[in-house]
Amino acid sequence: MKWILCMALFFASLSGREVKVYKGTSRYNSDIVCTVRDGTVYKGRSNYLSDILCTIRGNEVYKGRSNYRSDVLCTIRDGKVYKGTSNYNSDILLTVRDGKVYKGTSNYNSDILATVRDGAVYVGTSNYRSDIRFTTDGPLTLEEFVAVWYSVMYGW
Repeated sequence: MKWILCMALFFASLSGREVKVYKGTSRYNSDIVCTVRDGTVYKGRSNYLSDILCTIRGNEVYKGRSNYRSDVLCTIRDGKVYKGTSNYNSDILLTVRDGKVYKGTSNYNSDILATVRDGAVYVGTSNYRSDIRFTTDGPLTLEEFVAVWYSVMYGW
């Protein structure tokens, strides 16, 4: 019972929060790539509806501010990111496990696309500051991380 209360308080504390995502190691406002606010990823520092890159509902990431099933970009289940609403292994785009982002269903070091550590996302298995793709100024849920990943990497 105590565990459930702690989890409820944690998720309640996430509501209304804002996490900024910066290019590389920068902390300049001009280098904000996107902002995550209440399950929505906005372009840059914007809060305009026209600048919504994607919306998170449950374990699904939707294109823009859509809520149509046909606009589901990906579904996250058990650390695996599936294309659209699929649940087939052949449609797994990424696997996120132990602070690493793997290509598809792989668990090989050679298939590590990124390493996440202390709010920074490094290229591959690197730990060099020069290899940081983006940083966040706060915690992200797995679904938010996936939405940010695709927004930053592929410009949804």
